[in-house]
Amino acid sequence: MLRRLARQPGAGNSLMARQGAVAPAQVAEQPSPPQWFVVRIQPKTDGSATRELAQDGFQVFSPHITTPPYHKGMGESPLFPGYLFLQCPPEMAGRLTFRPGHRVAGWVNFGGVIPPVPQEVVAGLMQRVEQINRDGGLWRRFKAGETVNVITGGVDTLAEVVAEAKSPEGRVKVLLSFMGRMVEAQVPHHSLSPAEGAPATAHPLPRRTRGRGRWIHRL
Repeated sequence: MLRRLARQPGAGNSLMARQGAVAPAQVAEQPSPPQWFVVRIQPKTDGSATRELAQDGFQVFSPHITTPPYHKGMGESPLFPGYLFLQCPPEMAGRLTFRPGHRVAGWVNFGGVIPPVPQEVVAGLMQRVEQINRDGGLWRRFKAGETVNVITGGVDTLAEVVAEAKSPEGRVKVLLSFMGRMVEAQVPHHSLSPAEGAPATAHPLPRRTRGRGRWIHRL
């Protein structure tokens, strides 16, 4: 059967067609696997640029860190203000077309070369940002022994931190002067602020123990 087909003019081409062979001119060049790159965006447009690019089908990553809710007007802050990670085939880096709403100002390059960011670096950053946000985001932790300002319930005074809060919504145990006595109190974390430049014993704060864990009792 094959011998008869081979002797027939054009038979070989018909057999190749039936077997699914594709002519070289019909083979489309496959794009390279996408990689991450960094683009610059217009100032203070991190949120809108990310939304607009994503809506138009671009794969983007804008690391945002949760900030404590008691800071008015703040909920999330960009980790790298003015920059976004954008994924595309390497041959398209620097050649993609953006519309004005994308707020893209240019590609991060060095001497005209647009370097990719390794996938493992971006993946690690994604995991780290997720972990930070899961732990309450970025918030000021006051360590034991630190002098702080306390403003709560009509009280405005200096205090010494005894035990830090577990979360930005938690309470901090402090030692402060109240009516001539040193008392321990638990105050909301957001009622504290660092006492920059304040002396460590501004009231002054006396010793609480005689050493070896023996407490000094004052009436």
